[in-house]
Amino acid sequence: MRPRIRSTRLDRPHSLPVAAIVGSASLVGRELRDLLAEKRLPARVKLIGAGAEDAGLLTEQAGEAVIMTALDEDNLGEARLVFLAGSAESSRKTLEILTRMGSQAALIDLTSFHEDSPRSRLRAPMVEPPGFEAPPDAIHVIAHPAAIALALFLIRLERAHPVSRAVAHVFEPASERGQRGINELKEQTASLLTFKRVPKRVFDDQLGFNMLARYGSEAPEALEGFESRIERHLATLLAARGGLVAPSLRLIQAPVFHGHSFSVWAEFDQSPQAAALERALASEEIDVRRAGHEAPTAVGMAGQGGIAAGAIQVDRNNPRAAWFWLAADNLRLAAANAVAVARALPAEAR
Repeated sequence: MRPRIRSTRLDRPHSLPVAAIVGSASLVGRELRDLLAEKRLPARVKLIGAGAEDAGLLTEQAGEAVIMTALDEDNLGEARLVFLAGSAESSRKTLEILTRMGSQAALIDLTSFHEDSPRSRLRAPMVEPPGFEAPPDAIHVIAHPAAIALALFLIRLERAHPVSRAVAHVFEPASERGQRGINELKEQTASLLTFKRVPKRVFDDQLGFNMLARYGSEAPEALEGFESRIERHLATLLAARGGLVAPSLRLIQAPVFHGHSFSVWAEFDQSPQAAALERALASEEIDVRRAGHEAPTAVGMAGQGGIAAGAIQVDRNNPRAAWFWLAADNLRLAAANAVAVARALPAEAR
């Protein structure tokens, strides 16, 4: 049976505003597409490629076959809401096109490309204080998913047990480098098992069966840059909640395809028991794996919202401190906060 192909522009009622996803073929773009279909945003979703090679590709949206369109004025012209989920270049080009057209479309940036723009506002509705509002012309930059996960954890913990200092090791998945990172880890793993030369285009070092505190000198981007971004975003999110203590942070590239994992050490003013810490963290967005249960894993969190916390134990050398193990689906966390931003926008912008 031939797939039913529909136009992303003409087959739905024109009464619904258009929400465009630029870079809809990316990993986070595909996650965003799935979540928009699940959450039923009241809009016609248009899929736009990040580059010329994506235009005309046959893909799927909400169970139906659709054709991805080119990134140009014709396809952005009717958009009232634009998600940026592709490359830095597509994010730059999108803003240029919208500015040239005089478009008032709301922009939600999942690439962090526009982070330094005077119009940008860092967004993570999952951890924002009640009543938070961004300016009408803001570029909504979605915080790094690791920063969102740590902020969610620390804000919840602080309510019952004030933290005096903390240390966090963040284990980064290959999917944070996009499809290229996934492909390179896959190729490296296969090459190592067959004694072939290891490709190093993304990490410029062996990641397969290995962990990296730094990328090779010829990597397109340095791991330290992503570490700094997480620190900036986390500090901003915590400052919005009254300036909670930000942890000392180290980013480590792990040989996993999807999902962040975190090892967090926190010291408190008093000496709480592990059971009390479990009760403090338990909430709608935090799935606490209590003593006697399996610790959370990135694999187990695939496709799940929020974060999971477990393996909580008091530090044997410091009764006022404790260790925590956290896991989160990085793509889902970013997409979920982007959709939450979209749903909170005024009706005329979505």
